Amino acid sequence: MNVLEIIGNMGIVPVVVIEDVKNALPTAKAMLAGGVNVMEITLRTKAGLDSIRTVAENCQDMLVGAGTVLTLEQGKKCVEAGAKFIVSPGFNRELVMWCADNNVAVTPGCVTPTEITEAMSLGLKVLKFFPANIYGGLPAMKALAGPFGNVKFIPTGGVNGQNVGEYSAASFIHAVGGSWLCDKADINAGNFDKITALCNEARQLLLGFELVHVGINTNNFKESLAVAQKINNAFGIAINSDSSSHFAIRTNSIPRALMHLAKLGIEVDMDTAKYKGDEMIAVYLNDQIGDFTIHLLQK
Repeated sequence: MNVLEIIGNMGIVPVVVIEDVKNALPTAKAMLAGGVNVMEITLRTKAGLDSIRTVAENCQDMLVGAGTVLTLEQGKKCVEAGAKFIVSPGFNRELVMWCADNNVAVTPGCVTPTEITEAMSLGLKVLKFFPANIYGGLPAMKALAGPFGNVKFIPTGGVNGQNVGEYSAASFIHAVGGSWLCDKADINAGNFDKITALCNEARQLLLGFELVHVGINTNNFKESLAVAQKINNAFGIAINSDSSSHFAIRTNSIPRALMHLAKLGIEVDMDTAKYKGDEMIAVYLNDQIGDFTIHLLQK
C-alpha cells in the first residue's frame, strides 16, 4: 500500500504545528492512541523540521509528512528528515516535478481548473484544496469533480468536528485535513489525552456508522444483550433494545470501514460485494455475530 492509499484509508490528515520539539513524539503517540496514524507537521515554526525527524526516527507506526512546504529546498530537507509526503498550500511546479522524479508523494494546493490541469499533466490525482471554506467548499469541489473526474481532493481550511462527516462522505474527497484535532494550545499545554479523545471522535465521524435496522433473536435477553454488545464494540453504536429487523449498517466510506474492522480482526466476504461503477456500495461481514449476518451499506 502506497502513501496516498494509506492517507485515503485513514481519511484524515491532522495539520500539526509544533513549537517545541519535545512535544513532537508525545503528540504522535497521542494521535496513534486515538486511532489516527497520519500527521502533517508544518514548517510554520523553527521546530517543524526537527519535529519531523524526531517522529520519523522514533515512531515507526506514524506516517509523518511535511506541510507548508513552499520551496524545493524545503522539500528536499523534509524528505531527508524522514517526511513520507509533502504538502504545499499552492502549486510549485519545480517542487512537484522533483517529488515525482524521486517517488515522493506530494499534494499541492490547487483550487482552479488551470491549476488542476497543470497538476494532472504531471501525473497527480490527489490534490490539496486550500483554503476550502474560502474557495467554495464541497459545492466547489463537486463542480470541479465533473470535468476532473479522476481527481480527488484533500480539503483543508474550515473542516472541523461539525462537518467532517459531511466532507468525508463525498466520493470526490480523498481525505480531509485540519488542525482541530491537535490544537497548538493543547500541544503546548501537554493536553495529550484531549488529542487522543478528539482523534477517536473524528475517526468515528469519518466512518459515520449508522444503524439502519437490526434484530436480535436469541434464546433469552442475556444472550441478545451479549450479541448487541459485540456490535457496539465493533461500530460504536448505542444499543437499542426495541430494534427489530435485519442487520444493516451504513457508513460514509466502505473502504475506510473495512480498514477499521480489519484492525479489530473482523473480515468481510468480498464475494458478496456489490458495486456501482468502481465504488463498492454493499458487502457482508464474513462471520455471523450470534445467528445473524451483517452487511455494510455505502451512504
